Amino acid sequence: MNASGIHVEVAPELRLFLPSGRREGLAEVAVDGVSTLGHLVESLGVPLTEVGALVADGREVPRSYLPAPGEPVRVRPVVRPQRVPGAPLRFLLDVHLGTLARRLRLLGVDAAYESTDIGDPALATRSATEQRVLLSRDRGLLRRRELWAGAYVYSTRPEDQLRDILDRFAPELRPWTRCTACNGPLHPATKDQVADRLESGTRRTYDVFAACGECGRAYWKGAHHEQLEAIVAEAMGGRAPEYPGSPG
Repeated sequence: MNASGIHVEVAPELRLFLPSGRREGLAEVAVDGVSTLGHLVESLGVPLTEVGALVADGREVPRSYLPAPGEPVRVRPVVRPQRVPGAPLRFLLDVHLGTLARRLRLLGVDAAYESTDIGDPALATRSATEQRVLLSRDRGLLRRRELWAGAYVYSTRPEDQLRDILDRFAPELRPWTRCTACNGPLHPATKDQVADRLESGTRRTYDVFAACGECGRAYWKGAHHEQLEAIVAEAMGGRAPEYPGSPG
């Protein structure tokens, strides 16, 4: 190893972020006495949102630590379930994660979602202003300093994305209580209260409804209910609780 560098070992869970030539998890990184350990880890391609403990020469150190030449460093992943201090657990999802956002809302998880690309600065600012954990597959977005908190979404498959986020953060699940369209609260509604939002066939066939308190969308046990119930049942460990009204 170069006398002015450090030896960095990256945990297996984080090696996908490394350049292809470093996927074995080992890297030699030059130090200058000014750059923090957190900055040096990011320079390898690993978002700090994914980093748990940093261990230098056998002891845990903060991200602001200035490593000395020759020190061995280990980069560990976040401990699961990950706790986010200081605010109720809420999420913000970028434009590419619409299906994940709807499935989190189906489970009653507070999940704000931008359906249009408002730009990285605006997303990061909203994360900080509303104290929401930003979920994204954009590594550059997760490196923005103004972020309140963030997490990389590892899979491109919505079902795997949902399992990963539930495993990582263990949010409280309250299925059938949020509007999948706008994230607003659902409440029971009579057929008369939502009649103007129903097709004639729906009015004849269904009797149990819910409505969103913000956008007014009506919900009932429609054609897709079994599919949605299966998603809820898996998240809840095998049984979907029954609520008055479910997305139709």
